[in-house]
Amino acid sequence: MTTDATGRDEEAVSKFVESFAAQLVEAGMQRMPARIFAALLSSDPGTLTSAELGEKLQVSPAAVSGGVRYLAQQHMVAREREPGSRRERYRVHSDQWYEALTNRETVLKRWEGALREGVSSLGADTPAGRRMAETLAFFEFVDGEIAPMMERWRVHRAERFGTEPV
Repeated sequence: MTTDATGRDEEAVSKFVESFAAQLVEAGMQRMPARIFAALLSSDPGTLTSAELGEKLQVSPAAVSGGVRYLAQQHMVAREREPGSRRERYRVHSDQWYEALTNRETVLKRWEGALREGVSSLGADTPAGRRMAETLAFFEFVDGEIAPMMERWRVHRAERFGTEPV
């Protein structure tokens, strides 16, 4: 058994990273971003360099770069410059789930617009139009629930972890 500086079993941590990444992949995330996210989430500082990620995951710098780019677009990680260095560190947001979910609101709005157009094009009284209208109603419902749910999360997080609401 190899242990890290904290005394953790490195093999057990690696197994967790791969297991959690597999769950994220099953939920629809791309494989490399899932592995990177799990590695960042499981690191004590919540930050790693490209080289550290490559070493931990046994992947190329290009694979890390592509995965980080995807995660940054999803607002799940941030890039930071190391002071006095050209190296970047990648940080998992402490509120990554909040950010990822609330940033879906823009996507939902676009889908709602497309679905409204679909209902109009298909005709609300046709079977396809009714199906499209029900799908639209679902996304409108979800969209209306996100903001209140996130506010409840902020309060819950502050109470449970003593952190300021995000």
